[in-house]
Amino acid sequence: MSRVCELSGKGPMSGNTVSHANNKSRRRFLPNLNEVTLISDILGQSFKLRISAHALRTVDHRGGLDAFLAKAKDEELSLKAKAIKKEISKAQVA
Repeated sequence: MSRVCELSGKGPMSGNTVSHANNKSRRRFLPNLNEVTLISDILGQSFKLRISAHALRTVDHRGGLDAFLAKAKDEELSLKAKAIKKEISKAQVA
């Protein structure tokens, strides 16, 4: 399982661990990923996604999974999230 958020595309970053003596060694900063079940109001279905805590806050702020995916860019979304977005857009048109 990759360490990339399925909604925001946020992944590992690299940087330095700096000691008290100012010695620098490379390290990785991993995103805070959580396995979350989100419910689509339009589809009336729940989806299990592995998203970052930041993306979860954004989903809540925008008013749910449907609203988040409507505004989200396709480049940032995972294949699973793109499929959900496509289903939601089909259901809205019909």
